[in-house]
Amino acid sequence: MITRRSALMTALSLAPALAASKAWAAPGAPASDDNVLSTEAVLHDPDIPVAGNPDGDITIVEWSDYRCPYCKKVAPDLRQVVKDDGKVRLVLKDWPIFGGISVDAAKMVLASKYQGKFFEAHDALIGSTAKLTASGITELLGAGGVDVARATKDLEANGAAIEAILARSDAQAKAFGFQGTPAFIVGRFRVPGVLDVAMFKQAIKDARAAAAQQKK
Repeated sequence: MITRRSALMTALSLAPALAASKAWAAPGAPASDDNVLSTEAVLHDPDIPVAGNPDGDITIVEWSDYRCPYCKKVAPDLRQVVKDDGKVRLVLKDWPIFGGISVDAAKMVLASKYQGKFFEAHDALIGSTAKLTASGITELLGAGGVDVARATKDLEANGAAIEAILARSDAQAKAFGFQGTPAFIVGRFRVPGVLDVAMFKQAIKDARAAAAQQKK
């Protein structure tokens, strides 16, 4: 009997992320405006901190919006899977598709990286169930251990760099054909939508199997 979950995972295993395309280049290929989906651009953006195991054998990239209820729903499961596996690199890309306050939130989270608080800022906003407001962002970040005054100054000083990060993430998500958040790349597989723990584990297993097959 084919369950909804098994059918989904079959589809995932057959959805390579442009693996045969020149856009999905070999590691070390320089990222450029013409190569927005290079391995380096997607998996190794030097301006985005890496969670999980930086030396892991599989990378999960998530595109998310801090006002997306589905992103909030999936966050605990993704965090748990990365922790339990121990060999997954996690790259969190802000894709504020709801605009307005979502953009403000994403910029403040990226500004928090200059004080080494990117993940604290991300967790503070993605973990909140309250309606996101300007004052709410300040309160949540402060409660999460972020120096909001410094983050605000860092945003002013590094505004162009932060805008460039958001532009790259947006271009990649659109190039992959994602229609909304959350959206993921797991290894070489394009995985849009909400996944639970079992689905993440299966996607990681498929990605490792595909990587092993490529080496043969």
